[in-house]
Amino acid sequence: MKILADILSMQVIPNVSDDLAEKFQLKPYQRSLGLVTTTIDDVGYTAIDAATKHTDVEVVYAKSFYAGAAHSSGPLSGEFIGIIAGPSPEEVKSGLDSIRVTIEHEAYFEAINGNPDHAFYAHTISSCGSYLAEMAGIPIGQSLAYLIAPPIEAIIGLDAALKAADVTLCELYAPPSETNFGGGLLTGSQSACQAAADAFREAVQNMVNDPMSY
Repeated sequence: MKILADILSMQVIPNVSDDLAEKFQLKPYQRSLGLVTTTIDDVGYTAIDAATKHTDVEVVYAKSFYAGAAHSSGPLSGEFIGIIAGPSPEEVKSGLDSIRVTIEHEAYFEAINGNPDHAFYAHTISSCGSYLAEMAGIPIGQSLAYLIAPPIEAIIGLDAALKAADVTLCELYAPPSETNFGGGLLTGSQSACQAAADAFREAVQNMVNDPMSY
């Protein structure tokens, strides 16, 4: 079962103040900001990265909120905030449109045994944008397997993914993350990343079906 993120807010600052521009280390031509909050952080990170591929924007801030959407600080907070910057409000709005498409149609968590309170993320990105490329330390356009699960499931799944395909672990999100999950970013060919994601999915499912199988 797919678990889609909800977009809780989207806002544009057409002409950002000089003080904020300095704090966000904006380039001189980046005068506009787009802000988004969502209920699922990893979907949000995937979406802001996709926006850098499709529009003239860069990610200037992205954070997960502690304890997740169920314990958010307000009804518009969720568990993630992302901020993109561009040269004009039109570019930023195009970036937000791209984010919406990714969140509503492309990136999603999966419920384990139909339980939405027990879920994982096994998403293959065929060509990463500038944000995730920097996070993973790889060239823009390389493929990624973005793999996230609850703590013990994440470690079991990552081990299986790394053994199943010719992929490299670029970034380990050792549990607990801010949202009490774990996982990592793996790179390789697109087919290898897909194989790694499939192995992660299978290992998580098998582990959940028999959690005491030591």
